[in-house]
Amino acid sequence: MALATAAIAGTAAAAAYLDAKFHLCHDVSMGALSNSTVIAQQYVIDKEKQGKLLLYYFLEDHARNQPNHLFLEYEGRSWTYGQFFQDLQKVGNWLMDELEIQPGEMIALDGPNSAEYLLLWFALEGIGAGVSYVNSNLTGQPLIHSAKLCGTRILLAERGIENLVGPHVAELEQDGIKTVYYDQALLESLHDTTPIPNSRRAGVTPQDVRTLIYTSGTTGLPKGVMVMTGRWINTARGMGEYLRLSPKDKFYTCLPLYHGAAQGLCTLPVIYAGASMTLGRKFSHKTFWPEVHKSGANRLQYVGELCRYLVNAPVHPLERSHRLEEAWGNGMRPDVWEVFRQRFNIPVIHELYAATDGMGSTFTWNRGEFSRNTIGVRGLLWHLQNGKVEVRGKIDPDTEDIVRGADGWVVRAGVDEPGEVLHRIPEEMKSSAFRGYFDNEQASEKRWMRGAFEPNDLWFRSGDVMREDADGRVFFVDRLGDTFRWKSENVSTNEVSDVMGGFAQIAECNVYGVQIPHADGRCGCAMIVPQPPTTPETLDFAALAQHVTTKLPRYAVPIFIRIAPQLSYTGTFKIQKGQAKREGVDPDLIEQTGSKDRVYWLPPGGSAYVPFGREEWAQLKEGKIKL
Repeated sequence: MALATAAIAGTAAAAAYLDAKFHLCHDVSMGALSNSTVIAQQYVIDKEKQGKLLLYYFLEDHARNQPNHLFLEYEGRSWTYGQFFQDLQKVGNWLMDELEIQPGEMIALDGPNSAEYLLLWFALEGIGAGVSYVNSNLTGQPLIHSAKLCGTRILLAERGIENLVGPHVAELEQDGIKTVYYDQALLESLHDTTPIPNSRRAGVTPQDVRTLIYTSGTTGLPKGVMVMTGRWINTARGMGEYLRLSPKDKFYTCLPLYHGAAQGLCTLPVIYAGASMTLGRKFSHKTFWPEVHKSGANRLQYVGELCRYLVNAPVHPLERSHRLEEAWGNGMRPDVWEVFRQRFNIPVIHELYAATDGMGSTFTWNRGEFSRNTIGVRGLLWHLQNGKVEVRGKIDPDTEDIVRGADGWVVRAGVDEPGEVLHRIPEEMKSSAFRGYFDNEQASEKRWMRGAFEPNDLWFRSGDVMREDADGRVFFVDRLGDTFRWKSENVSTNEVSDVMGGFAQIAECNVYGVQIPHADGRCGCAMIVPQPPTTPETLDFAALAQHVTTKLPRYAVPIFIRIAPQLSYTGTFKIQKGQAKREGVDPDLIEQTGSKDRVYWLPPGGSAYVPFGREEWAQLKEGKIKL
């Protein structure tokens, strides 16, 4: 008996050791052995047979089955599923009767978070139209481009951003785009509750593109990421089931609804599960904790910039007076992670990696030390199942190109070595895996690479750099290419360079993101070469500041200017950004290279670029100045 007991104990110990070493249970719980692709395909097939490929049908089902269950709270107003669905009929009839919107027509929707925004979103779905979600911070050429790109004839814009949209109404009209403003009063004046005809939604297929989500990219202007109907409805299912949401759960989010995060990671799974959500108009420390406290939400959606702001803000009397059990989002930085958990008493940090125009999501449900600061943990089973279709390719730190060996094949990144994540895609699944950017074939093709590890194999380039340590922990490192992330927005370096180049005193410009103490993402920096005979002494820094702030969204305005005698190029005439990005705006790092470059900055509240040196750098490091 003693021998048997000892044997059982020994077996259990061995099993525990193997599980700890190879993360077997973790891989199983995260679905490493399940064929998620097959499950997703079957779900979409079933929904197509039922004729219910739109999110509108989830709202309809909940309105029928749980009409009195809370769906939405927004600034003191609330809607049950029954009330929200009835209001959808009113808005849908207005869209059909007054605006004469037709099935299959793409409509541009431009506004900050509001209940009206959600009503328009799903009413447009209900009448069979597509929705193009315009970034509500845009004005000028980026706004005009976004409206024209989707081929819309109507721009639905919230009255509250008329200052951004109004100056361009005439130009939009010349291109056949009518601007229609909406607000709470308009939607509350609607009374026709006639059910939207089912015929308006007839013929929807999984491959239909009825959603465009804009992202800044290498073209210098927003690109429209085409989201297929099948993918979006499966995102609702996948995230809802992964998060194990039920009608008892309640989310709080103040992230912008025009972005894929607030849509695919919060709104869609909430509707799938018949859960509830409290929506904040935008992030503000003044309203954040009061709204979270009042909502009674048990789930919080975040991005890293929001979390850093909260931990750097003064103590709020309600910051621990809540029912939050889990914070769910992306971009939580290592120096914020545990401070955020302890200060605000939120037990679980649920970090994820995903991209609207990408694939291969990863998740970390973190309560303890091992998985802290990661975006995933991968064990033996994960590598056996996925190791041949998802790899990290070594990158050149200066050119950011994928490195190939003497044999011509891509060099794989090693343990703890950063590398760009690549996904192998069967040729026949190319269009369904990534539909591409709307009316931008060139940008779409840049996401693909062939001949990586064998002749003519097809790989999707994520553009994101990650590393995996010897324990299987995966860490996000950086974003490659012509974008960087600042203030939770993607900034196109080419867009900023184009605007900078329009300033008469600038001959050449190299825009990149630099890391700043106590700030998430990368802050905009422009290395410029003055146009002769302009010198640093004669450059008009006030006029330059006015030029960029009036032509760019605020988050895209370069905060730093570095004046150099010339730019560095590779042998293939690509601008070298690697060294400049590594130096950032640290005076010591810049001087160590023997550089005589001068750095200027646009301080908070400033109207002109002024010299930036060691004193200002020290204040940033000490947290005395926050960007």
